[in-house]
Amino acid sequence: MALCNAPWQKIETKTRHPLVDVEEPNLMRDIFPYSEVPKTVFGGEMVQAVPAPEIWITDTTFRDGQQARTPYTTEQALKLFDLIHKLSGPNGIIRQSEFFIYSERDREILEEVRRRNYKYPEVTSWIRANPADFELVKKIGIKETGMLTSISDYHIFLKFKKTRRQVLDAFMQVVHAAADAGLEAIRCHYEDVTRADFWGCVVPFTEELMNFSARSGLRIKIRLCDTMGYGLPYPTAALPRSIPKLVYYLQREFGIPSQNLEWHGHNDFHKVHINSVTAWLSGVSAANATILGFGERTGNSPIEALAVEYASLTGSANGMDLTAITDIADYLREIGTPIAKNYPFAGDNFNVTMAGIHADGVIKNEEIYNIFDTDKILKRPLGVNITDRSGIAGVGFWVNQYLEKKGKPAVDKRDPRVAKMFEWVEEQYNQGRVTSISTDEMLAQFKLHFKDVN
Repeated sequence: MALCNAPWQKIETKTRHPLVDVEEPNLMRDIFPYSEVPKTVFGGEMVQAVPAPEIWITDTTFRDGQQARTPYTTEQALKLFDLIHKLSGPNGIIRQSEFFIYSERDREILEEVRRRNYKYPEVTSWIRANPADFELVKKIGIKETGMLTSISDYHIFLKFKKTRRQVLDAFMQVVHAAADAGLEAIRCHYEDVTRADFWGCVVPFTEELMNFSARSGLRIKIRLCDTMGYGLPYPTAALPRSIPKLVYYLQREFGIPSQNLEWHGHNDFHKVHINSVTAWLSGVSAANATILGFGERTGNSPIEALAVEYASLTGSANGMDLTAITDIADYLREIGTPIAKNYPFAGDNFNVTMAGIHADGVIKNEEIYNIFDTDKILKRPLGVNITDRSGIAGVGFWVNQYLEKKGKPAVDKRDPRVAKMFEWVEEQYNQGRVTSISTDEMLAQFKLHFKDVN
């Protein structure tokens, strides 16, 4: 999929979907009973999802990603931004990165990353939908900002304590200000869209935005925010939870081009990655993500997962340097950020086998138990973790990996020296050990029994 450089084109629309300005909030208790697990409701039209012609990733590591951890220092943010740039590559697979602009520290970080003068990721900001926040955008002179436009009655009635009309009018006030200030684009972040009244509120608001865009020439992007992780990848699921239907009807009603649609997911129901991919396959060009999925509550789409998924879907890394995934993980550990050992692509043990029968297969051919050439693609050679389940095959594999580092030929797992090391491992667990054998311990045994190598 080639990246799209097509210019923004105005979309002429007419008012066909008046706002349904209800007196009481529509909380959809048949789907979201609160006292029970949310219901997966099927029904209605079966839509035909059409994949976006071009897809890319956008980054929210320094916005949503910082809402779930200690904020990064300026130095740490710069280092991580450099690594995201490296991962993105020259073709902008990671197209944009958004930043807070509220505190002096926020603005310092934003200005420092702007001084990098990278084409990709493009630096953008994020604000709440109020005039005071927009004044900050004008002061820093940025070309595009995201704006929080909460769209469900949960937010409109229960948080803002206002009507739909009052809230949407306030949103439009800031959109008008963006056009008056000469911004190139504004992103309207449809917070909680998967719990919103689609036809009564989402569609009318979108129509107002598209009509204004056509009149003013302001490029308006829509970020569909699955704030609570309620989104579903099924085209037969009912609105507002069906991602294919959300995208299908917005494009059908308004002709919104894929490059002006973005998906922002959360992982509350373990669907964040498949939902982001579903958005791509349903007609959304941009999937929003953070490094290692750090984000509010259960987190966002992991940027490294989407990078690998992009390469899989398109058949090419398209200039991405996937080894940066390992660099990012290493740096996060360096600054004290824990990473689960079994975390895909980045955890210490993501490509480490423990079972002896698996290690035996790896000795014959590593493709049997490795997802791809992790050494070449991620700078992470296949490994084994020695436990009481590793067997002599696991010990043999560990020995041969070390011998390869030393430039020595491999040995058979039945080599008496391997057998001696295996006997020592077995004895550890016979004495009641429950932890895995450390690298230092294995190295000590290797030096004891392979004296000719050292």
